[in-house]
Amino acid sequence: MSRTNRGLRGLYAVTPADNLLPRLSALVGLALEGGARLVQYRNKEAPMPLKRSQAAELLRICHAHDARLIVNDDVWLAIEIGADGVHLGRDDADPVMARQALGPKRLLGVSCYDDVERAVAAEAAGADYVAIGSMFPSATKPNATRAPLELITEIKRRVKVPVAAIGGIKLENAPAVLAAGADMVAVVSDLFDAMDIKGRAAAFQKLFDTK
Repeated sequence: MSRTNRGLRGLYAVTPADNLLPRLSALVGLALEGGARLVQYRNKEAPMPLKRSQAAELLRICHAHDARLIVNDDVWLAIEIGADGVHLGRDDADPVMARQALGPKRLLGVSCYDDVERAVAAEAAGADYVAIGSMFPSATKPNATRAPLELITEIKRRVKVPVAAIGGIKLENAPAVLAAGADMVAVVSDLFDAMDIKGRAAAFQKLFDTK
């Protein structure tokens, strides 16, 4: 495991699409207080000036909590604000080109859906982690490709980089994902819609403490 992707384990907090920066900052702050150490900024609908200001503020908050911020989709925004990395889907930048642009010190994550060979190719292209899913029905992406739990186990046999499970993950089904071999669980709704975000983040982290 490279120095860059060391520590990629536990809760991976993925932000809701909230255009109100003070509210989004408060939500992420609570997740960080609960123990999250990796946050992905994801807002597909926001105009670029808002994305830039939101990402920069979340980066400040993350670093204040000794956590890392990953920007969804946008390599150049990640580089511009000095984020800790970028996460790419199949319709985003080419992972090889992204790796070259990011340099060796920033994280590169790649969504691999239910595709083992895409995960193998992502690792070869320089990805620091791969994301698999949707593991369960997801309110965030209701039409997402579903991936069986056994796929995590298979991909863990094929790649050396950490594997993040994503899609419909809740506190009650997360143990099954961990049992299949996931190193991280990427969570949106079950974390940020919780009445006690800090407590929910801590509960997710505790699953990994006993793994």
